[in-house]
Amino acid sequence: MAEYINIRGQSIEVLASDPANPTIGQIWYNSTSNTLKGSSYAAGAWATGGALPTATSGLAGAGVQTAGLAFSGEIGPLYTTATYEYNGTSWSPGGNMALGRFGLGGAGTQTAALAIAGYSGTTPVGYTGVTEEYNGTSWSPGGSLGTTRYVVGAAGTQTAGLAFGGTPPRTGATEEYDGATWTSSNPMITARNSLAGAGIQTAALAFGGVAAPGNTGATEEYNGTSWTAGGTLNTARESLGGGGDQTAALAFGGTAPPLTGATEEYDGTSWTTLPSTMGTAREKFAGAGTQPAAFAAGGATPTRTAATEEWTGAGPVTKTITAS
Repeated sequence: MAEYINIRGQSIEVLASDPANPTIGQIWYNSTSNTLKGSSYAAGAWATGGALPTATSGLAGAGVQTAGLAFSGEIGPLYTTATYEYNGTSWSPGGNMALGRFGLGGAGTQTAALAIAGYSGTTPVGYTGVTEEYNGTSWSPGGSLGTTRYVVGAAGTQTAGLAFGGTPPRTGATEEYDGATWTSSNPMITARNSLAGAGIQTAALAFGGVAAPGNTGATEEYNGTSWTAGGTLNTARESLGGGGDQTAALAFGGTAPPLTGATEEYDGTSWTTLPSTMGTAREKFAGAGTQPAAFAAGGATPTRTAATEEWTGAGPVTKTITAS
């Protein structure tokens, strides 16, 4: 029987390191690790990430999977001001917010984030339009929303943010942020709260949430001026997470009811339900990231949780080929 060491030069390339961008189906021998490897296509899947230091629900998220942010929310009878930064493996403490709240919106990056509106549970603040800005170390006051509310949708960046929807009362109000002040824009087609958002100020998505008479799967697309109808989620739900942009978005978790871990992708026209669901069905969590790389942290299962999950979208993967 021929041994690989004698035939390897005939049909299988010998490389000192794995190729940077192998083609699907390519096979090679890694002479450094002495292993036979190949490139195949893997389905998207959720995996366990590092847990938050404290079980929290009703918090907000921002950033990407390897540089994420989770902040505020409910940890008991009071609302926390805590901020946590994620490096793709574990969470570490960041600067505390000035106002702890529940059901706030989050946008931006780990070093330039926005915390928008929410419910503080304190008098006389209660439902608030307070905005805070994070610089990677500490929070500072920003301009307040014109319409006080909580369980809002949010998208964009710290200097070009977008807030939409929320309650009470249930609203479709939309406001744009320029890094200092909020300005009213055209309202959403359907007033709703507990929705998710994605994208940037001039190309945003709003999807899911609660609209009369109940949960909705409706999606709306914003062009910087007005909203138009997009494709409908396959699972109507509220208190879900979102990530990505207007032509490549991700929706995950929430409650239909019941609680769900369903994950869907948006291609700019329609939503597709993916075979992989979250390991822990949950709602009211911090969700952010991109379509191929998102994260979900905390939330309610229905009890508060500290669990974090990371989404890796479908794509090429390098595998070691064994006899088994």
